Amino acid sequence: MPLLEKVSSNRVSTGTLTKYKFPSAALGGLSAQCNVFVPAAASRAAPVPVLFYLAGLTCNEDTGAQKGGFLNTAGEEGIAVVFPDTSPRGAGVDGEDDDWQLGTGAGFYMNATDPKWAKHYNMYDHVVKELPAVLKVAELGLDFSRWSVFGHSMGGHGALTIYLKTPELFRSCSAFAAASNPSRTPWGINAFTNYLAVPAPAPGAPPPAEWLTHDATHLLSSSRADAGALRILSDYGGADQFLANGQLEPAALEAAARDSGHNGVRVRVHHGFDHSYYFVSTFAPEHVRFHAQFLKA
Repeated sequence: MPLLEKVSSNRVSTGTLTKYKFPSAALGGLSAQCNVFVPAAASRAAPVPVLFYLAGLTCNEDTGAQKGGFLNTAGEEGIAVVFPDTSPRGAGVDGEDDDWQLGTGAGFYMNATDPKWAKHYNMYDHVVKELPAVLKVAELGLDFSRWSVFGHSMGGHGALTIYLKTPELFRSCSAFAAASNPSRTPWGINAFTNYLAVPAPAPGAPPPAEWLTHDATHLLSSSRADAGALRILSDYGGADQFLANGQLEPAALEAAARDSGHNGVRVRVHHGFDHSYYFVSTFAPEHVRFHAQFLKA
């Protein structure tokens, strides 16, 4: 198991935000970085709950930590927050830096199966398996038996799909402006066509089954969880430019929750808000408290 190497550390809220790096097997041996906020009260004897924040396209491990507005509330609630990166860095894959919607900064929190990408682009394994294991070995005072996940945009997609695939690992999930139905929207179609070894369907044809396992709306519709067992809060802004151009599709997620009887799923619109971190930071305290009610139960 690789050991964390401290890169930097800053006092914030009731604790410390530390940037670490380590060689990532999931990312093909590349160096991976993350930020970890730990309240001062955390210890091996008294570990605290953990909340993972997944950032969106073009972002990195610093974005949510610096702009999200999560840490004061997390500190007050005694919750650690982990900020992974959004993709491998420096993989050398041809074209990975040509399109902001694919490659560097755009890992989509999935494991690639196309041989071009499969060696390095395994962000699902990195976030769900590798990073928790490395953090446990580091003995930072984190309690992964009390673990929740949230994210923004592409990271909202990541949070929703990770939670819906493995609800037994997490207490709750929330999202800001999530890409909620990516098998039918431009961001997802672009990502899935490239990362997965499955060709795009003909126009008007349904998405391939291999794509649907990375689509939150489909995963929610097909979930076998008991009614009320899923704890999801998904917010979006009514003035979001990516809502207007069909990238987010929150109505599809809301319909899936309603039609499948998952009454623990809430989808809310906030009129006048756009896609930016002005929106995220406005509702950040509420989201942290949403998770706190389950993490501290």
